Amino acid sequence: MTESLKAQLERELREARKKRDRLRTTVLSSTLSELKNQEIEEGREADDEMVKRVLTRALKQRKEAADQMRSGDREELAEKEEREAGILSEFLPPPLDENEVRAMVREIVEGGTTEMGPVMGQLMPRIRGRFDGKEANRIVREELST
Repeated sequence: MTESLKAQLERELREARKKRDRLRTTVLSSTLSELKNQEIEEGREADDEMVKRVLTRALKQRKEAADQMRSGDREELAEKEEREAGILSEFLPPPLDENEVRAMVREIVEGGTTEMGPVMGQLMPRIRGRFDGKEANRIVREELST
């Protein structure tokens, strides 16, 4: 059996502590803390889907923070946020490109679903953690209007 995502994060945290890698230790321990809070909130042990949701949210926060730092002329802080985002992305599946998402949307529409909500409902579980939801929403609108 393969190692759960949560166990993988915990193992990586132990290794980072042994190597005295401060940045990696901080990122992983804060992510595991967020995961623990999510477990308490949902009242259940984290499965891989919950871990992916927490990782995706943390990754999005880091990317947004990097953009804000850049617009505030704080390049060194933006780079730090991007390094943190890089660490988090190691634990998520590879990102999808726009063409792959478009193909999924067309497949769903060809299956008979032609309303925005139901299309998004089928699409999001397939792309969660691998593609931005806002961009997916835009693609679905474009595909439904053609």
